[in-house]
Parts: sequence; C-alpha cells; structure tokens
Amino acid sequence: MSIPADLKYTKSHEWVRIEADGTLTVGITHHAQDLLGDMVFVENPAVGRSLNAGEECAVVESVKAASDVYAPVAGEVVSSNSEVESSPEKINQDAYGAWMFRIKPANAADVNTLMDAGGYEAHVASEAH
Repeated sequence: MSIPADLKYTKSHEWVRIEADGTLTVGITHHAQDLLGDMVFVENPAVGRSLNAGEECAVVESVKAASDVYAPVAGEVVSSNSEVESSPEKINQDAYGAWMFRIKPANAADVNTLMDAGGYEAHVASEAH
C-alpha cells in the first residue's frame, strides 16, 4: 500500500500536504480510493467556505458508494481542484497527485495533530482486523 512519508493523514482517510505558503492541500488516500473503486463524481467545497476540523466538506462517489470527505483542520477553503470534479477517475489513477481542495488553517499548529505515515499505516491495519 502506498503511503507517502512526506504527508499527514486523518483517521477518515484524507491526506494533507503542507505547502510552502502554509496552506494545506487535501485529497483522499490511495487506501480510500481503493476501497471505493471507480470514481464517478467529486464535489469539492466552495472557495471562501470556513470549515471546522472534522466537518463534512466534500463528497466522492464511486460505482460502489458515496463517501464524505472531512476537513483535516479548521480553516478557510482557498482553492478547489475543478479538474477532479470534471475527471473523477484522476483520483483512482493517482490518489496523491489528484488533490481536491486547499485550506488556509486557522491555526497552523493544528496540522501537528494529524497522523504521520507510520501512524496512518497502523490505523489502516487496525481497521482491517
């Protein structure tokens, strides 16, 4: 299973990349897209929307199921990737390249509460048993 070491992770299977400008890029993990199967629909949060940590803010749908995507930390949506909305299969092709939205965190230190790759790998393993 692919779990890049340079990203942070949530228990609800979002990945988070810390950008040079302090914003956070968010997508769903390879594990999540693998469980969902072929993506057919993505709805991202609107730019300017304020989010609370853990708030449902986006939706991904596959041929199997629909799933909510949650905000990893509190903050404001500063960008939305329309490319994955028009071509949801990009998430299946490259889960870590096909980001969904970017958020400016209300508190930059909140990202430290997220799991590292090792923690996420252990979390996924615990769910499988």
